[in-house]
Amino acid sequence: MQGYILNIFRVRDEDLIVNVLTPNRLRTLYRFYGARHSTIQTGYKIDFEIDSSNASKLPLLRGVSHLGFKWLYNVEKAYLWQNYIKLFYNHLKGVEELGRFYFDLLEDNAKRWEKQNPKRIIIESYTKLLDAEGRLHKDFKCFVCEKEIREEAVLVRGFLPSHKGCVPGKIFTKWRVEELFFNHSSIFLNDDEVNLLYEIVCEGF
Repeated sequence: MQGYILNIFRVRDEDLIVNVLTPNRLRTLYRFYGARHSTIQTGYKIDFEIDSSNASKLPLLRGVSHLGFKWLYNVEKAYLWQNYIKLFYNHLKGVEELGRFYFDLLEDNAKRWEKQNPKRIIIESYTKLLDAEGRLHKDFKCFVCEKEIREEAVLVRGFLPSHKGCVPGKIFTKWRVEELFFNHSSIFLNDDEVNLLYEIVCEGF
């Protein structure tokens, strides 16, 4: 089985509780400490086995192999990936049964991380997530006054759009944001705009 480690919680001694996102579930597994165990970290993609022989306790994480990516050796890219994964975990924690969407989204992002700007990947994938969950406001109605936004928009947490007169913040040209919302593409956004949108994503999914 394969999955992405979304969170690691250290318990007694050096044992770990590990949350792993697999294609259809967010699994909570127990890993005993041992010198012969391979190193695991938040954000790693792993191949693993589950031992559910003891029904009264958490299933055990066994036979772990790290399925590495070259970009993990790039400190900046690895940092941005781990930060993104933490946001992902905070959004999904408490849920067990999931569709393939979340796993497939991480798969696609991991493949693109090597050659593309990670911050652009993050904001594009965030719009895909909001869209899939029915939370992406493509109608461009201000969440404050509920009137249509025509030319310029301010975006806040959750990429909620508003009029520049209703909420203070960075102003974005509407058609540029429409390209992001409808086509999940940041191609028309400059780097400063991407950095600002990334900061909004970091406020939480």
